[in-house]
Amino acid sequence: MATSANPTRDDFAKMLDDQLGGVADDGFEGRVVKGTVTAIENDKAVIDVGLKSEGRVALREFARGEGEHGLKVGDEVEVYVDRVENADGEAMLSRDRARREAAWDKLENEFGEGKRVEGVIFGRVKGGFTVDLDGAVAFLPGSQVDIRPVRDVTPLMDVPQPFQILKMDRRRGNIVVSRRAVLEETRAEQRSELIDKLSEGQVIEGVVKNITDYGAFVDLGGIDGLLHVTDMSYKRVNHPSEVIAIGDTVKVQIIRINQDTQRISLGMKQLESDPWEGAAVKYPVGAKLTGTVTNITEYGAFVELEAGIEGLVHVSEMSWTKKNVHPGKIVSTSQEVEVVVLEVDSDKRRISLGLKQAQQNPWEAFAEKHPVGSTVEGEVKNATEFGLFIGLDGDVDGMVHMSDIAWGISGEDALALHRKGEQVSAVVLDVDVEKERISLGMKQLERGAPAAGGVAASAGGSSLRRNEVVTVTVLEVRDGGLEVQAGDDGATGFIKRSDLGRDRDEQRPDRFQVGQKLDAMVTGFDRSKKPTFSVKARQLHEEKEAVEQYGSSDSGASLGDILGEALKNRS
Repeated sequence: MATSANPTRDDFAKMLDDQLGGVADDGFEGRVVKGTVTAIENDKAVIDVGLKSEGRVALREFARGEGEHGLKVGDEVEVYVDRVENADGEAMLSRDRARREAAWDKLENEFGEGKRVEGVIFGRVKGGFTVDLDGAVAFLPGSQVDIRPVRDVTPLMDVPQPFQILKMDRRRGNIVVSRRAVLEETRAEQRSELIDKLSEGQVIEGVVKNITDYGAFVDLGGIDGLLHVTDMSYKRVNHPSEVIAIGDTVKVQIIRINQDTQRISLGMKQLESDPWEGAAVKYPVGAKLTGTVTNITEYGAFVELEAGIEGLVHVSEMSWTKKNVHPGKIVSTSQEVEVVVLEVDSDKRRISLGLKQAQQNPWEAFAEKHPVGSTVEGEVKNATEFGLFIGLDGDVDGMVHMSDIAWGISGEDALALHRKGEQVSAVVLDVDVEKERISLGMKQLERGAPAAGGVAASAGGSSLRRNEVVTVTVLEVRDGGLEVQAGDDGATGFIKRSDLGRDRDEQRPDRFQVGQKLDAMVTGFDRSKKPTFSVKARQLHEEKEAVEQYGSSDSGASLGDILGEALKNRS
């Protein structure tokens, strides 16, 4: 029986466990522990970590890059315990694994605090690059290498530099880093420092870095400012390249600094004298000036009066006679024109100009050349439901109302007397310059008509009476009827086609000849006191009288008998 004086094999095992803290079997596995180099044998270091047996680690795991391991007996190192004991009874240790675990611990802390980490780009993989973060391998996407696309990454390889961790998963062993985030943050910091040194209104020099359709970006020494095309010059600039080129050194004024977006607006024209100062004095209303057409739009044309001063000629002020026409059909770009100042608004930097006002009003010119009562000639340009439009001198139109086309006829019959393109003569009845209207009359030129201008001719004092039957002479045969003259009175009038007889066959004007005499009844007078005649009305009147005098057709006598008897007695 064993006693305390003679310890057994189990007692020795217990004593060993007590010496190792009771964790010899499983407490060390999967942990990073400190050990001491007890020997260096060939290409391995023998390390004691306090287990039952020592372990061996390849010297290359202690080397950095192409350098030497630098180990010597007695050095204290950190290693990872993979297994407490292998088949040979030795501890399985790893310096690389220890470094990775330590790196992960450090990276997790730095990621949680949002700190930058240092690493080295050492390889290429699909979609990006691999980065060594002091033992832990991370993925750097190609889009996160730089702010702008980088064609050649070789200068960035094997160079220690800062990175920002975007994502990490220790269980899967994934780490994603970004170099671009660090550059943007650094750039923002530098930008803020530069902006703090700048102030609105400050004049500074810069270099044109880029040109776009809307302006140019100017480098102010590490920070860009936008020089908008409207702030390059007071005169019209169609494209920035007309004023500046990439690489030019320009003097600009800082117009605005947006602290929130850190955007800087620049101006060049602000360093020049403002041409709008005193514009109201230089360009008084009514002044006649010469300018150059710079731009044409749907609503008008812009005319430059001097560098930096442009006025708008609205489409309604472009021509006296051309209405609803595109401005491009009246003027062209670069054309020199005469204009009149209509309105000046210095605060809004606007000048309203008139192109037509620089020319004589064609209605005034017409009134001067053709007073009321004068005779004019023109072409029938159009026919409407109320009259004819005649083209006159000065590119103006005059209107002949349908009641002034011919005596005793109006409406469609009057309009049918003339066709489009026909050359006609007319009398000027009225000219309204303000309303741009010219009233003409064609019937006033007919024989026996009242004198133009409203003075009555001899017909105005005619002795003819309504319903009187008179003998008239045919003066002119027209499609719409007959122009006739009363024999004894001398007054002229008109017999419409429909009044030439009761039956349709009798209503043909071509069955009459100039000089032929016929009896007609005076049916009325128009507003110029000119008589209107009707053969049809005379026939109906005679029929009525005959019936009343010689009996009703109902009594057995025919209408022919009655009329025959009446005519016989009349003769």
